[in-house]
Amino acid sequence: MSKEDFVLDAQIRTDEGKGASRRLRHSNLTPAIIYGGKEAPQSITLEHKELAKHLENEAFYSHIVSLNVAGKAQDVILKDLQRHPAKPIVMHADFLRVSQTEKFTTKVPLHFINEDIAPGVKTNGGIVNHIMTDLEISCLPRDLPEFIEVDLAEIDLGDIVHISDLKLPEGVESIALNHGSDYDLSVASIVKPRGVAEEEESSDTEAEGEEGGDAE
Repeated sequence: MSKEDFVLDAQIRTDEGKGASRRLRHSNLTPAIIYGGKEAPQSITLEHKELAKHLENEAFYSHIVSLNVAGKAQDVILKDLQRHPAKPIVMHADFLRVSQTEKFTTKVPLHFINEDIAPGVKTNGGIVNHIMTDLEISCLPRDLPEFIEVDLAEIDLGDIVHISDLKLPEGVESIALNHGSDYDLSVASIVKPRGVAEEEESSDTEAEGEEGGDAE
């Protein structure tokens, strides 16, 4: 997909406050804000139905969106959403302006592949523990990946995959690793199923008790 796949129409919003936001939502409109870049923050409204449709696509969260505000297109990325706690309603959206010539920071989803053939799962009966579900990165808009793959094909029981083990696309940097090796966080691991681990731990405890008894 390219950024042209995601286009949203918006209107400039002039009325502010909770009461105004409530009226907008009753009219099936979603209040939002665009910020960043050299321009001042701008309050806008979006058609809730159109926004909700885009939000059903995972790629929307990690793609450049062409936002048409009163006839003027702006390149943005979705930075934050406020959803209603009980209803399928988007209460507010935040968009960040991006420049094609400047790096920006965002999060992209992690896609775990080859879990079923990982030695730790296929041969040794372990289960995959997803420690992270997305990764904060820095890149130019043209280098923004839709997702980053985490290949578990060679991961065995007890192994841990770290950020430094990931193959990042060219032009993409991990924000965490930019802070140094101390921030090389765990992404996933293969562990024993909980019941099996507890049984083995119980067996080990009993064995230690028996050894202690023999010593007496």
